[in-house]
Amino acid sequence: MVGEQNENEPFFEEIVKKTKTGITFPKNLRELLFEEGIDVYFRMVVPKEKNKIILEVLSAEEVEQLSEKLMSKKKRTTKVSESKGVNKPKKSISLSPAWGEYFIYNFDSEEQVKTILESAFYKFAEKPINMEDAMGRVKYALVSFLSATKTENAKLYFAVEKFLIDIIEKFNQPNLLDWIFEKIIPHISSKFLYEQSLLELVDISLKFKRWEKAELYIFYILKNIDSYSKSEMYNVMNSFKQLVMKVRNVERSDKIDILLKEKLMEYGVGAEDIDYKIQIIEFLEDLKYIELAYDLAKKIQVSLPPESMKIEEVRKLVRRLHATPISENKPQSSIKLDDDDENEF
Repeated sequence: MVGEQNENEPFFEEIVKKTKTGITFPKNLRELLFEEGIDVYFRMVVPKEKNKIILEVLSAEEVEQLSEKLMSKKKRTTKVSESKGVNKPKKSISLSPAWGEYFIYNFDSEEQVKTILESAFYKFAEKPINMEDAMGRVKYALVSFLSATKTENAKLYFAVEKFLIDIIEKFNQPNLLDWIFEKIIPHISSKFLYEQSLLELVDISLKFKRWEKAELYIFYILKNIDSYSKSEMYNVMNSFKQLVMKVRNVERSDKIDILLKEKLMEYGVGAEDIDYKIQIIEFLEDLKYIELAYDLAKKIQVSLPPESMKIEEVRKLVRRLHATPISENKPQSSIKLDDDDENEF
C-alpha cells in the first residue's frame, strides 16, 4: 500500500496565489524543470467546468503544429461569429494599421502575423484600452510564429517592434518602450536588424522626450558599432550615418551629446583612411559640433603632405567650418585661425 501511495504522489505540489500580474511558477520548481536561457512553450487548456488550468510542455515541433491548428480553428470561429452578427471590436475611423511600415522585410508567416496584429491594433484603439487583451495578441503573434531560422525570427521581431512603435505614437503609449527593449531587442540575432531596432527606439523616445531611454538605446548602438572589426569600417560609417540622421534635427540631452562626441572623435582620430576621417568630420558638422569638427579637420590638414589629392578638399572643409556659426558670441569661440587659414579666405 505504501509503495502504491508513493507511486501516486505528484512530482511537485504547492499552493500558489494569483496576483495582479498573474501566476508565477515557484522558484524551486523552475530550478527543477527549466534550464536558464532556454525558451519553454506550453499548451494551456481550461475545461468547460473552468475548475482547472492544464499546462502541457511542448517541443518546438509540437508548437509549430499546434499553432497552425489553433490558427485554423480561430479563423473558422471568426467566420461563424461574423455570420451570426457577433459584436466585433470597434474600429477607429481615423486610425488604421500602417502595414507598409511594419513589414519592411518579408518572412514566411507574414500574413498570419498581420491578421493577429490587425486585431491587436483595434484593441489598442478602444477606449478604455484593454491593455492585457491587446498585448496578449501581440505576444501570441511572437510566440506562435517563431521558426527554426534565426533570420526569419529577426524579421518577425522587427515587424512587431515597428507595429508597437506605431501604437506608441498613435495611441500615446510610451510605456511600451520598456517592453520592446526587454522582450524584443535581445531576441534579434541579426546584427543589422538589431541595430535598426535600436534606431527605431531612439527615434520614438526622442519624439516623446524620454531622454534617459534614448541615452540607453544610443549606448547600445555605439556598443554594436564597436563590435565591428577594422575591416568593416564601411559598416561602421553606415551605422554612424543612420544614427546621425535620427538625432541631428531633434532636441537632445547633454548626455546624448557627450556619447556622440566621444565616440565620433574616437573614430575620427583612429581611422586610417582619409575618406573615413572626412566623413566623421561631416557627421560632427551635421550634429552642430562645429568646434570639434574644425579641430579634427585642422589636424588632418596639417598631417597631409602637400602633394595629397585630398588637401584641397580638406582646406575647403576647414574654411566652411570656420564660417559656420557656433554661438551667439562667435568671437569667443575656441576656433583660432592661423596665418595659413587667413591667407585662404
